[in-house]
Amino acid sequence: MIADVALGANLGDALQTVRQTLEALSSLPGSRLIAHSRLYRTAPQQAQGPDFINAVARLETRLTAPDLLDALQALEHQAGRLRPYMHAPRTLDLDLLFYGDAQMHSPRLMLPHPRWRDRAFVLYPLADVAPERVSDEDLTRVAGQAIERLPPVVS
Repeated sequence: MIADVALGANLGDALQTVRQTLEALSSLPGSRLIAHSRLYRTAPQQAQGPDFINAVARLETRLTAPDLLDALQALEHQAGRLRPYMHAPRTLDLDLLFYGDAQMHSPRLMLPHPRWRDRAFVLYPLADVAPERVSDEDLTRVAGQAIERLPPVVS
């Protein structure tokens, strides 16, 4: 199954955390990283704290959607993610955006992610890895949200 995962961080060394998490995603059981977006910087939206570093990763996985969610939450925990209140700053935030074309509506997991079309920090990186999922109308809807595409890292 192909799954798309949004990554974000705005505490600690957010840039390094997102880079390390992209690498960690490829080591999830039964999974491999097949693509990832460039990195983006965005101001917190309905949140507080410093700017976020965002990306989207595309995985090929044999994990079920709930098992993949568990694995993503374990990565958040390893990065020191705390949830003291809604929209708190975070060391790492991983959202399962899509799991193929699956639709799921449970208290724990909603697929596709219910707010993916409302967020520039999801749409722009998603367009890098899955341009067929992002329309011009989607991008117009979020045109007022500030987002900066970061230059590629030179090794």
